[in-house]
Amino acid sequence: MVTILTRRRLIGSLGVGAGSLILSGCDRISASPSVQHALGLGQDLTYRAQRLLSDRTALAPEFAASDMSPNFRTNGNIMPASETYQVHAAQRFSNWQLVVDGLVRRPLTLSLARIRAMPTRTQITRHDCVEGWSAIGKWTGLPLKLLLDAAGTLTAARYVVFHCADDFGGDSYYESIDLIDAYHRQTILAWAMNDQLLSVGHGAPLRLRVERQLGYKQAKYVMRVELVDSLARIGSGNGGYWEDSAGYQWYAGI
Repeated sequence: MVTILTRRRLIGSLGVGAGSLILSGCDRISASPSVQHALGLGQDLTYRAQRLLSDRTALAPEFAASDMSPNFRTNGNIMPASETYQVHAAQRFSNWQLVVDGLVRRPLTLSLARIRAMPTRTQITRHDCVEGWSAIGKWTGLPLKLLLDAAGTLTAARYVVFHCADDFGGDSYYESIDLIDAYHRQTILAWAMNDQLLSVGHGAPLRLRVERQLGYKQAKYVMRVELVDSLARIGSGNGGYWEDSAGYQWYAGI
């Protein structure tokens, strides 16, 4: 039997060494040459191999409630520095709104209450961090497909960019995925975790869950969803904050 060495499996095997780097979530893992090498296992080759060897519409494993981890770490920043965000958090996001724009027919501005009233998906999945730790949690949220359908994706769109309230040293945090992952049925904008509204530390009010990719793709504090034809004009053009600043690979598929 042939065993395919995935990033998830390799990073898991590096967990002991990576665990010593736990400082503030996934933000310092680039200090580890071994894990950095794992993240850079030939992006073009890995992406091409995933397309050839796997069905990208296949589901990530889901688990029973009895499998849920007793503790689920926070990762990255646990409170955005943005004063606007902090006001929203103090108001329990009652006046917060999600913007959906870019290459769409119908730009949207949605309150959290309206998002929570839309159809939901709940899934119990495993989060695999590049630090080498994993945790199983229960996520509830709006399937991204339904949001994109409501906005009307234009044919020129190729990627979905998630602009976040978070920043590192003044550089705005963002992430992106392609439309294959955006329309995957397990890709959701989660507003609840383990049957509770998201805490600020875990990314309130909305957090991306794209379950077939590694943890650093699960953007927290999502404020705006933008559809674009190219990533070249966003940030430094590599598709995400860590991709721009630390050389993480844009495609983090399992």
